[in-house]
Amino acid sequence: MTPLLVAVDVGTTSARAGVVTDTGAMLARAEAGIALRRNGADEAEHDSEDIWRAVCRAVNAALAMADADPARVAGIAFDATCSLVVRDRAGAPLPVGVDGDANWDTIVWLDHRAIAEAEEARATGHRVLGFSGGALSPEMEIPKLMWLSRHRPAVWARAGHIFDLADFLAWKACGTGARSQSTLTSKWCFLAHEDEGWPSDFLAAVGLADLCEKAGLPEHASPIGRALGRLTPEAALQLGLPQTVVVATGMVDAHAGALGVLGGFASAPRSIDRHLALIAGTSSAVTALATAPRPAPGVWGPYFGAVLPGLWLSEGGQSASGAALDHIIRVHASGAAPSPQTHAAIIDRIVALRRETDDLAPRLHILPDFHGNRSPFADPRALGVISGMSLDASFDGLCRIYWRTAVAIALGVRQILETLNAAGYAIDTLHVTGGHTRNRLLMELYADATGCTVHEVPDADAMLLGSAMAAATGAGLYPGLADAACAMRQPSVARRPDLTRRARYDRDYKVLMTLHAHRAEIEAMM
Repeated sequence: MTPLLVAVDVGTTSARAGVVTDTGAMLARAEAGIALRRNGADEAEHDSEDIWRAVCRAVNAALAMADADPARVAGIAFDATCSLVVRDRAGAPLPVGVDGDANWDTIVWLDHRAIAEAEEARATGHRVLGFSGGALSPEMEIPKLMWLSRHRPAVWARAGHIFDLADFLAWKACGTGARSQSTLTSKWCFLAHEDEGWPSDFLAAVGLADLCEKAGLPEHASPIGRALGRLTPEAALQLGLPQTVVVATGMVDAHAGALGVLGGFASAPRSIDRHLALIAGTSSAVTALATAPRPAPGVWGPYFGAVLPGLWLSEGGQSASGAALDHIIRVHASGAAPSPQTHAAIIDRIVALRRETDDLAPRLHILPDFHGNRSPFADPRALGVISGMSLDASFDGLCRIYWRTAVAIALGVRQILETLNAAGYAIDTLHVTGGHTRNRLLMELYADATGCTVHEVPDADAMLLGSAMAAATGAGLYPGLADAACAMRQPSVARRPDLTRRARYDRDYKVLMTLHAHRAEIEAMM
């Protein structure tokens, strides 16, 4: 029988599972919600056991939808947000919240409680910062770990297992203490290109000299797709899979998406630097690959082997993209709950308004950094700006602000792209995956505002496809990850930019740069 693969992708509010063939075809996918606890704008927590239960529900549902014999499943791999799971020496959950409830043992990726710690790490000027864009984000694990050791000393004293979420899921599945090269290089300051990967002097400088002990970290990282072991009896029962299933090293969700859309170019590594992956949903991750390290200011990385072996990853992003559009809907007088139906109604009206004038609301300009600027300024304290507001509280007024926010999001991607090209990339092709593919305005803008040819894989889920590639490698279906990525690549549909709109977006881009400069001047006065 042809072998099957199970891929799991855990996002901010749900876990998704897919049943995938060894050629990359998606037979079925299923989703299960996960709990998210917020404490103000900067703190967010998960219950890791709740996440595991959601994973099991999604896997069982996907298998049922595919009408697949579980005995055919050869491998499984997990990708997840870079959320931080905290456990004690026996593997029991430890509380990260102020109320001491151990069920809430996970600091969510978008949590910004560690802004001060991120700034302190940046102030060290340590050479490790050269592999993270010159600064650490509070969304990374090192600042979160610094915060935990200082603000939860009793929890830190008891800690014995601390995981990136993707590694935690592998641990739950097969009991492995291995950690992914994707998670460690991009979130834990691990230098995979060096013989001594852990920068002990840096960890000591930021108060984490005992990190390896407290987190149960291995000396070396495991490459993506390495076989870590087989399912434990308990995990096999919960997932509805046989114990023969091989668990492969997983990765950060954005890296899985990058692998899903860029991995097919692994056969031509010297030209892979023309391609940019945009994994876009609540936030956006922009990832590029090259055969040599190409550091760029405000761009995370370069990370060695974080997506494909032998290649360096540069990663930019927007902490709020889809979330910025949701916020605009939520706070406007004519807004409502930012549901898919609300977005669709606004988009339909914008399409109608643009039939009257394609240059809609030209005096309205948005700086959409409502949750900080991830790239290229690496400033988690940055705030958004709306310039050109009137007293228009109508639905059409909301539509104009929504449209200009969408323009600003696309121009922000252009800014990251130009930063990467200035560092040696030659990007002219953008591969978009995630929730933004369902927003026809954004898909149009990503081509027109950046000047890139935009590719979309309409029938594939890039994160699940990337994890399936890792699972296929771990199960031994292909000799290596690059081979799996090339063999499982899915066809895409291309959209070329409308060059007649270039001058308009060039003007808007100049305004965006001016808003950034003015914001910096105002901040300096405070």
